[in-house]
Amino acid sequence: MIFIPIIIFIFGLIIGSFLNVVILRLNTGRSVVTGRSKCTTCSRNLEWYELVPVFSFLFLGGKCRTCRSPISFQYAFVELLTAISFAVAYIKIVINGGFSMHSWVVFLFSIIIISLSMVILVYDLRHKIIPDKIVYPLIALAFISILFNFITIDSFHFFKAVAEGIIVALPFFLLWFLSKGRFMGFGDVKLALAIGWLLGIQQGFAALIISFWLGGIVGLFLMTLSKKYKMDSQIPFAPFLILALFVVGLWHISIQSLFPLWQ
Repeated sequence: MIFIPIIIFIFGLIIGSFLNVVILRLNTGRSVVTGRSKCTTCSRNLEWYELVPVFSFLFLGGKCRTCRSPISFQYAFVELLTAISFAVAYIKIVINGGFSMHSWVVFLFSIIIISLSMVILVYDLRHKIIPDKIVYPLIALAFISILFNFITIDSFHFFKAVAEGIIVALPFFLLWFLSKGRFMGFGDVKLALAIGWLLGIQQGFAALIISFWLGGIVGLFLMTLSKKYKMDSQIPFAPFLILALFVVGLWHISIQSLFPLWQ
């Protein structure tokens, strides 16, 4: 019971390290599966002991061993957050699901969703854009989840679930369309569609509300902290959507639990 979550956590660290490579090399023309990792400043090939997730960052003091340039905290952040997310998903899905075959399948599906979402989160923070190469597979997996959940029941529930995802994405589409992309990017619309298909209408709208709450709190904090952030400053929204997806998906938060008086 204790040993397996530790293995899952270590596995999450390794996957998080790979996700860092994907984030840095995506849309640069470099392969994410071949080619040695290098220092982004001095271009020196890194040794294996400089690539151990989290521990290498701590051992090197957050600096390149040769040129002593700072190493981005992103590396350790992505590795740790991925590992923690994997471990929490294992506990919530597999352990609580009684170690059944179904719970293991859901867990494996979930860590793929977590991995894709992690790339979107950090890539949007770095570049203020959601990459199609990542969000389209996320949408495809979300649609596949509907197929597995509803196609064996009846066609009505299947088409209902498809429509619910579109309804969840509709407010984002209207914000994008009416503002001509100033208030919301179309990548956020695609991400909202995936969230709607993954969570359904009740939890999907709960995730949207939580994301707006998080975005509002962070936006006000940034405007208070620095004068360069104003009302029209561009703040990437995908990280708030992804965090809301994690929270709602793992703890099954719905509109009713957010607003109990609506029941």
